[in-house]
Amino acid sequence: MENPTFEVKLELLDNYKFAIDFGEFGEIVTDEPEPLGAGEGPNPSRLLAAATANCLAASLMFAIRKYKGDPGKVTATVEGHLERVDGRWRVTSMDVDLRLGNSAMNIEKLDRVLAQFEDFCVVTQSVRSGIEVNVHVRDKDGTGLALPEED
Repeated sequence: MENPTFEVKLELLDNYKFAIDFGEFGEIVTDEPEPLGAGEGPNPSRLLAAATANCLAASLMFAIRKYKGDPGKVTATVEGHLERVDGRWRVTSMDVDLRLGNSAMNIEKLDRVLAQFEDFCVVTQSVRSGIEVNVHVRDKDGTGLALPEED
C-alpha cells in the first residue's frame, strides 16, 4: 500500500483555470465551463466522477484477478447528475457503467467478485460515507484567516 497520506498542489493560472501538480505523475489543467471559465479542462465535478469510475474499475479488476481471473479490457463510463440543493449546485448522484472485456462465463467466481469489489474502492466508499474536509485559509504571508463557524 502506498503512503496513507498524499499531496496535490494547485496554482491559479487565469480566471478559473488551475494547474494541478500531481508531483511525479505530472500536471493537468482544470477549468470551469462557460460562463465562469473558458472550459479549457475538466472541472472538479468531472474529476470526482473520473476518480469514482476509475477506482471502481480498478477494484473490479483487483477482485477478478484475486481469483486468478482475466477481466479483459475493462472500460467505464460515468454520468454525473447535478441538482440544486439549498440553492447551490451539488453532485447528487453518479451512474457508473463498467464493462468487462471478457465474457462472464469465462470468469470464475464472478458472483463472489460482484459481491465484494465495491468494498475495495477507496474513492466510492469514501464519497458514499462522507469525507471530513478540514479547511484552512492563509494569506500570502502564511497568516491563518478565521473562517465563520458553521451553524
